Amino acid sequence: MKDEIARLNEWFVPQFGPIRFRIFVGMLFLPYTGMCISFAVIGSLLSPTMAWDRVVAIIIIYFAALGISAHAADSMGSKSKPWGNRFSNLELLIMVVCGLFVAYGIGAYYIVYYTPLLLPIAILEGFFLIAYNYELWNGFFHNNVWFAISWGSMPLLAGYIIQTNSLSYAPILVSVAAFLVSYIEIKLSRKYKETNQNHELKSTKGLELTLKIVSITTILFAIMLLFFRVFQITF
Repeated sequence: MKDEIARLNEWFVPQFGPIRFRIFVGMLFLPYTGMCISFAVIGSLLSPTMAWDRVVAIIIIYFAALGISAHAADSMGSKSKPWGNRFSNLELLIMVVCGLFVAYGIGAYYIVYYTPLLLPIAILEGFFLIAYNYELWNGFFHNNVWFAISWGSMPLLAGYIIQTNSLSYAPILVSVAAFLVSYIEIKLSRKYKETNQNHELKSTKGLELTLKIVSITTILFAIMLLFFRVFQITF
């Protein structure tokens, strides 16, 4: 109950509506999911040619796989149950399955018809989703490094691959930046969660502001690049 109350006070959780609605929206971790989607979009924008349906596809894929499935799996697999028991394991499992059905259904279409190189990314992301969130092998993959790889570097590479069915130095180098930003975000987020639970108001507010800056800047940067590409603005 203490963890649930602390989570409900976090900055990305709405302060209105029924408790289950608030928890569901909070479970989506929308600012952090938005960062992951932003990395995928940036990866797509690195391609010399654009297929806009694939940009939409990669956005839906990562929202369904990360925003819904991964976070529902995390709520199921977490030993501390930070969101409480407002959703049963069956309800969470349904969220996991439905999100993966959407993500892998769309991904399979593009893999079969256009971008077979996306298959290794799909397999690895599926592995990390299960291994990280269910804390398999004594939580070996449940740490900041693997988080930054699976939800920072790999989405960026996936965004590029779904456009080109290839890989080059540019997306690999930019994926390192995505890794670093994701690493900073998850490290700050864990500290924020800890200080929030311990009612360290000053530290919590400072970390909250930093997290807002990191997440909003990442999302706005992706939107800016997208705007420039859509309207073919160059400098």
